[in-house]
Amino acid sequence: MDAKNSSVPTPVGPSTETTSKRDTTNKMSLSPQLKQKPIHYPFWFGGSASSMAACVTHPLDLVKVRLQTRSGSMPTTMSGTFLHILRNNGLTGLYSGLSASLLRQITYSTTRFGIYEELKSQLATRSGVDPVTQKPKPPSLPMLIAMASVSGTIGGIAGNAADVLNVRMQHDASLPEHKRRNYRHAGDGLVRMIREEGVGALFRGVGPNSLRAAAMTASQLASYDIFKRTLIKVAKMEDNLATHFSSSFLAGVVAATVTSPIDVIKTRVMSAHGNQGLGQLLGEIYAKEGMGWMFRGWVPSFLRLGPQTICTFLFLESHRKFYRRVKGLEEEELPAVNKS
Repeated sequence: MDAKNSSVPTPVGPSTETTSKRDTTNKMSLSPQLKQKPIHYPFWFGGSASSMAACVTHPLDLVKVRLQTRSGSMPTTMSGTFLHILRNNGLTGLYSGLSASLLRQITYSTTRFGIYEELKSQLATRSGVDPVTQKPKPPSLPMLIAMASVSGTIGGIAGNAADVLNVRMQHDASLPEHKRRNYRHAGDGLVRMIREEGVGALFRGVGPNSLRAAAMTASQLASYDIFKRTLIKVAKMEDNLATHFSSSFLAGVVAATVTSPIDVIKTRVMSAHGNQGLGQLLGEIYAKEGMGWMFRGWVPSFLRLGPQTICTFLFLESHRKFYRRVKGLEEEELPAVNKS
């Protein structure tokens, strides 16, 4: 009996092995999706990165405004304007209106970047996962442009008062003494604008400014995402500094070209004295300068917007890399080509 019983093999139930394989398969199928969950970055990252970039590129922005609003015997070239400012206002003159510029980035850029990234995050969550790549499906170009346009419009409204201050403070030193407003800083300018011109002054030029903000955000943020996606997918570049620099440079070219005509109008409206209508202003500009006004100051605009775009996105990517490191998240965010 003992020998007979010992010769019978002990049965092994298949349920344990099958269950183990099933659990392993489920974990393998779920793990990519869990890893691909989009990272939700702080809302203020865009405003912080833009403020840092503004500190670097403010002199270029100042020269651009002076060229767009020049009159009389003012210099007609970028280098001439630089020298004119240095000769008459010193080195600190190149940073005239910096407080208003920073206030503009804190309001305008924080809003447009924050809303745009939030919309992308929501879309990535709802669009599902690509069955082949196991990554969230990237938004199409029309969808990116639509989201960026909405974000830019809201940002333009939020930052309009600061934008009016920024233009006025940069333009002030080029005016005759009796026409200068002499705002000491952004806070002083806001108080005086409301006291002297009423609350409506805070929304002066809000129409063209919002239009410009929509065009800027669509051409800058959406094109950056598209260029980054193309460089990674087509050119087989890594998601690194070289890709960020190349994408932001190309985005700067697109943004400068798209926004140049709107930028000229916005600057003229905000720096004008009195309540001159937009139609009347356009008529006067066309009568004096013809169609060339649309791209007046394009070179200094690009020389300002190009470095500003590059600095903004490099600072933004650095913010995100630091955030992922502190939070212990994966180094390569997903979807890498969209959460730029």
